[in-house]
Amino acid sequence: MIKISIIEDDKDIRESLAILINGTPDFKCVSTYYNCESALKKIGEDCPDVVLMDINLPGINGIEGTRVIKEKMPKVEIIMLTVSDNNSDVFDSLCAGACGYLKKNTPPMRLLEAIKEAVNGGAPMSMDIARLVVGSFKTKRVENDLTSREREVLKNLCAGGSYKKISADLFIDLNTVKFHIRNIYRKLEVHSKGEAIAKAIKENLT
Repeated sequence: MIKISIIEDDKDIRESLAILINGTPDFKCVSTYYNCESALKKIGEDCPDVVLMDINLPGINGIEGTRVIKEKMPKVEIIMLTVSDNNSDVFDSLCAGACGYLKKNTPPMRLLEAIKEAVNGGAPMSMDIARLVVGSFKTKRVENDLTSREREVLKNLCAGGSYKKISADLFIDLNTVKFHIRNIYRKLEVHSKGEAIAKAIKENLT
């Protein structure tokens, strides 16, 4: 059972997401919140596996809320679910610790798939956001100590690939993917998928 919390100020969207999640086998919405302030008081008791987070919230915005939740609950996966495709919002969200970034017009089935991907180690993104991320690698390259294989793994991770998908796409086994991911984290001095992707965007590492 995948447990999900929703932080969304629009009541209709919040309730629709909860209905979708609770109506799907192996998914459960354990809590919904109007803003980050109320979520931060109780979300630790909810123990969600995944948080769906809006950005433009009253009071504490979703990016800052993500940063605080990840500090308190480093194992929870946070997917931004927003109308914004602003470059800085994408970058800041990933820096804050989000593992994925989806637009609110994402089809329901794709959203459910994205939640599964996040739990399985992926970095789910809307197609246009993934293109933005991958496109940022085409501007320049900088010298660093990532190997060519690690660059390939990082680029696939940035494109939203789960560990299993990266394994299949690069014809390497799952343990090898995890080995490369650990090395990437160590070399980039990061601790999460979101931080790794954000640093890759900032420094054009692939």
